[in-house]
Amino acid sequence: MTMTPRPLRFIRRGQPAALHDVPPDRTLLEVLREDLGCTGTKEGCGEGDCGACTVVLGEERNGKLHYSAVNSCIRLAHSVDGMALWTVEDLAEDPLIRPAGPAAPVEKPITLHPAQEAMVQCHGSQCGFCTPGFVMSLFGMYQNHVCQGQPITRELAQEELSGNLCRCTGYRPILDAAQQMAALPPVAVDEAQLLRQLALLQPPAADGTAYLAPTTLPALLAARAAHPGAQVVAGCTDVGLWVTKMHKQYAQILDVTRTAELLQLDEDTQRITIGAAVSLTDAFAALTRQWPQLHTFATRFAGLPVRNSGTLGGNVANGSPIGDSMPLLIALRAQIVLASTRGERTLALEDLYTGYRQNVMAPDELLVRIVVPRPGVTEALRAYKISKRFDDDISAVCLVMNLDIEAGVVRRASIGAGGVAATPARARQTEAALTGQPWSAETVKHAAAALQAEFSPISDMRASGAYRRTVLGSLLQRFWLESQGQDAVSVENFRMEASV
Repeated sequence: MTMTPRPLRFIRRGQPAALHDVPPDRTLLEVLREDLGCTGTKEGCGEGDCGACTVVLGEERNGKLHYSAVNSCIRLAHSVDGMALWTVEDLAEDPLIRPAGPAAPVEKPITLHPAQEAMVQCHGSQCGFCTPGFVMSLFGMYQNHVCQGQPITRELAQEELSGNLCRCTGYRPILDAAQQMAALPPVAVDEAQLLRQLALLQPPAADGTAYLAPTTLPALLAARAAHPGAQVVAGCTDVGLWVTKMHKQYAQILDVTRTAELLQLDEDTQRITIGAAVSLTDAFAALTRQWPQLHTFATRFAGLPVRNSGTLGGNVANGSPIGDSMPLLIALRAQIVLASTRGERTLALEDLYTGYRQNVMAPDELLVRIVVPRPGVTEALRAYKISKRFDDDISAVCLVMNLDIEAGVVRRASIGAGGVAATPARARQTEAALTGQPWSAETVKHAAAALQAEFSPISDMRASGAYRRTVLGSLLQRFWLESQGQDAVSVENFRMEASV
């Protein structure tokens, strides 16, 4: 049977748009620039690192409109089916974006959106290539913060713009623009009208098409069993690179991000259950509510547009040895649930991996949720990410340590490490060296030596193997110093020195 792509439908400039015969592996950026002629959205790195291609998506969540800035260069076009889409060319042209406030004129169009006007007033653009991406990230911030009555602090602006790179203007005027938006005459999206329009765009059943996006777990598992050759995707922050950088082509895609059960995030007194299709942004928010010390670690995981698209389940299933979520989840003693039409099975996250990007999943299985126990009263958790660049960079070493310390004795230890082996790994030998021992400088000295001996990391462009081993021991020593209240270099200022 010949597989045909389903129609791609979305709302743009207040009107429904429909595109036919869009290949399942075509990116959103390709559709915008080549099919629709929207060249305001720029193509920079083609891998979600520079942010020049940023657009904003709007989708209904629990009766409200949710806005997400995403990288269009690695986002598959069909993944925005049934959503609203804004590019830099749409902000002043969208009839649903209007002046707001009691004195606002009715139905009067805007000249520039505050995100654009603030960039003009603050001189936030020189060559202009990165500007469309910055403007769209600012538009997302405007909708998610300014329109909700929340101030944009300097720190918030730096965090949410970390996925947008500028090579000539410099960041000060752009950060000024982020804060300036709230001082400009307000505008607002007519969300009630847009929600009504989105309700008419519910995607049709996708059975038998080139782009499968089941909406229920039974349908998803049945599709997985029926189409074992389909490429499984979630946020496409990794598969998108296979398309843009490796030029891979896929005749059939299985998208898990429309499956209701995989989008659930539940918290009770015992555990946090995170569906595999929950975005990294939302997953990290849930974890940070329980472990506030994870805030900086979470915001250093890529940039916001990547976290908005990428999913926790996708990062785990991918199994990259330099994926930062796995060391964290290993240290938090997380379990994962695998499912197929034959049933479900649960295992510890570290037992998922068998080798480099290899795992124990059967061809018809999918990762459907991650279960994280709530913190105990004696837990001490520290998460460290060491990279050459502070923002939007891949770890040379990621180390997360979770110790239960009671009456001065380590009762239990869970340590996850990344960047030091072919898979995300649990440091079992180091855990054994700590468990049952007094939490003392002597214990830490022996455990640090065990940690350095436990792994044989490779040398690559990010760091040498010797450097990585040294860092492992140093981070355990740092944990000890911080637990004793001694001054230590804060994670905000901790940079990786040039590796040998």
